[in-house]
Amino acid sequence: MDINATLFQQMTNLPLTMSLAKALLIVTCVILNFTLCATSLPAEIERGWRRAVHVLEDDTGAVIVQTAPGKVVTHRGGSITLPCRYHHEPESTDPSRVRIKWTKVTDALQFVDVYVALGRQQRVFGPYRDRVSLEGAGPGDASLVIHNVTLADYGRYECEVTNDMEDDTGFVNLDLEGVVFPYYPRVGRYKLNYQQAEDACKQQDAILASHSQLHKAWLEGLDWCNAGWLEDGSVQYPISNPRDECGRKDMPAGVRNYGYRHKEDERYDAFCFTSNLNAL
Repeated sequence: MDINATLFQQMTNLPLTMSLAKALLIVTCVILNFTLCATSLPAEIERGWRRAVHVLEDDTGAVIVQTAPGKVVTHRGGSITLPCRYHHEPESTDPSRVRIKWTKVTDALQFVDVYVALGRQQRVFGPYRDRVSLEGAGPGDASLVIHNVTLADYGRYECEVTNDMEDDTGFVNLDLEGVVFPYYPRVGRYKLNYQQAEDACKQQDAILASHSQLHKAWLEGLDWCNAGWLEDGSVQYPISNPRDECGRKDMPAGVRNYGYRHKEDERYDAFCFTSNLNAL
């Protein structure tokens, strides 16, 4: 009997389940196409069925960013940490290839660069130079420390972490302890367009207040009939005691909102916010 005939006879004597297993394995490999199919060595046949199919999965690793809920609060001249941590799933990314970027959200779709780091390389932008750094309290810590906090630092910040293939972001709101006060020039009320209102607040060592700051001031009892500009370009005013001379007596108390107004053509008062440099 020649060698081919001998091999054929050996193959036909294999158990039925083993023959079916081979057939199923071949079909599976064809279906998977570009995946990796691993089979046992011929010597393993004598020890029973040990066939396995392995599918290679993407192992680049998703990056997950976690930031603090709510907001963090400090005062002008103080220091504050904007918390941000990240990890990868699975943990297989080279830390030197991770980019950390902090930006400040100045409008709905507008951002100002604050800080960026890639490995040991880092860069700080604009008025944040010499005032910000990463906390670096262990692996996965992307928290940003801001020293000598200014009024202009108030607002919403984005923490973005990027590896070779994936990225994720989180947001932190920085609030300041301080007071909101209404302002109008000596020449009379409703004389300021948006830019003039912004400049007027700066002259009072203040900035235009945000809606959340005005709302907090209303909760604390601020009552003012005249509408004023806020930092987002809207015009609002807080009423604690509804009355006819302040927009109808039958309307509920609250912060009344005129919506977003034309920044150049329309004129109102201003609501300014300032924070005490000597606060503890």
